[in-house]
Amino acid sequence: MSTPRPRVLVVDDDAAHRRMLHALLTDLDAEVDCAADGREALDRIATRMPDLVLLDMRMPGLDGLGTLAAMRGAGFAPTTIVLTAHADLDDAVTAMKLGAVDYLRKPIDIASLQSLLDGHLGRKRPANDERLPELPQNVLVESPLMKDVCRDLARVAASDAPVLLHGETGTGKDVLANLVHHWSRRSSGPFIPVNVAALPEALVESELFGVVKGAYTGAQDTRKGRFQEADGGTLFLDEIGELPLALQPKLLRILQSKLVARIGESREREVDFRLVSATHRELDAEVAAGRFRQDLYYRMAVIAIEVPPLRERREEILPLAQRFLSGAGVGHRRLSPAAQQALLSYSWPGNIRELQNTMLRAAILAAGDVILPENLPPNLRGPASAPPVDHDEGSLLELEKRAILAALERTDGNRSEAARLLGISRRKLLYRLKEYREATGAD
Repeated sequence: MSTPRPRVLVVDDDAAHRRMLHALLTDLDAEVDCAADGREALDRIATRMPDLVLLDMRMPGLDGLGTLAAMRGAGFAPTTIVLTAHADLDDAVTAMKLGAVDYLRKPIDIASLQSLLDGHLGRKRPANDERLPELPQNVLVESPLMKDVCRDLARVAASDAPVLLHGETGTGKDVLANLVHHWSRRSSGPFIPVNVAALPEALVESELFGVVKGAYTGAQDTRKGRFQEADGGTLFLDEIGELPLALQPKLLRILQSKLVARIGESREREVDFRLVSATHRELDAEVAAGRFRQDLYYRMAVIAIEVPPLRERREEILPLAQRFLSGAGVGHRRLSPAAQQALLSYSWPGNIRELQNTMLRAAILAAGDVILPENLPPNLRGPASAPPVDHDEGSLLELEKRAILAALERTDGNRSEAARLLGISRRKLLYRLKEYREATGAD
C-alpha cells in the first residue's frame, strides 16, 4: 500500500510566493493547500488538519505570531515551520516558543525545504525524484550534490519566480543559469547574460536600461537595454552583489512593475522576462552593511540555490579535466595516474575556472600525449596536493559525522551556521544529514 501524500498548508500574503511554494511542494510529492492570511489559515485548519504548516511571519492583519497564538488557543497543533527573513530571526525564536518546530529563512533554499520536509514528516524522497532531467551536451554532472542542484533547478524552471544562485567564484553559476532557461517555458526566447562586475560603473545604467541618442555626452545612438533584449526570455545578472547602490531602487521598480524606460525618455515599455541572478557574496551581510537593499534582495531571490564548490564535487574533477584537455586544441592528451591523484588531492579554491586554466597550461607544456605532475602548476605538486594518508573510509566518514553533529550542537541546530563553522556548503551538510537519517532509519 502506498504512503499517503503529506498535507501541507502554505500561509503567505504574497500571491507569487504562494504559487511558487505550491509548485515546489507539489513537485516534492505533497498535497498542498494555500491561505492568504492568518484568518484564512485558521479556517482551513479547522476544516481539515494539515500534516505541516509553512507560516510566513510578516503578514497584514493577523501575522505569523498572532496566527500561532490563535492556533494554540483553539487547540490546533499541526507541525508548523515559520518562514522568516534574516533580520527577523528573533521572531522565529518567539514562534518556536509558541509551538513552531523549526524555521526556514527567506529566500527559500530548496535543499533546506526538502530537508525540513523529510525531517519533520518522517519520510524519504520518492524514488522518481532520483531521475535527472535531460542535460545539454555541454553540461557534465557526476556528483550527488550537483545532481541535487540540477533537480532543484528543474523544479524552479517551471515557474517564473526569480532565482538567486549563490556560490564561490568559478563554480559554474553561469552554466546553471542557462539550465534554468533551457528547462523553462521561455527556452525558445533569448537568454541575456550580463556580468555586472565587468561593466564600468558609469555604463551599468545605460547597459541595463538602454539610452536615447543625445541623453548625455557620448550617447551617439538610441539602443535597447538588456531588460528589453530579454523580453520573452531570461535575464541573467551575474555578480549582482556588485550592482551600484544608486541603481538598486531602479532595478527593484522594474522587478515590481515589469516596466522599463531608457535613459533620456519618459516613456515606459512593458517587458516580460524571468530574472536569474548570481553572486559569490553573502548578501545578508551586504544588506546588514548597507551595501545592498533588503527589499531588492527578497524580490530577486524568491528562490535561492547554493552551488557547491568543486572540492565537494570530486567525482567531477577528472571528467572535467579530460574535457578541458580535449578542448585545448593541441591534440589528444590524457592524465597520468600521478597527475590524476594530484588533481584529486588539491582543494581548487578557484573551482572549475582554475581547473580549466590548469588543464590548458598542462596541455601546452606537455612534451607528449600524457600529462605528468611536472606539467601541473607548483601549487598542485606541493604538500597541499600530496596523496592522502590511506585511512579507512568508514573511519573518515565517522569522524566527519562526529564533526557535523558537534557543530550542530554548538550552533543550537542552526544548519547554516554549522556549515560555516565546518567550512562546507550548507547543501553538503544537508546531504550528509539526509544520509545519516537513511542509514539509521530515523525520522
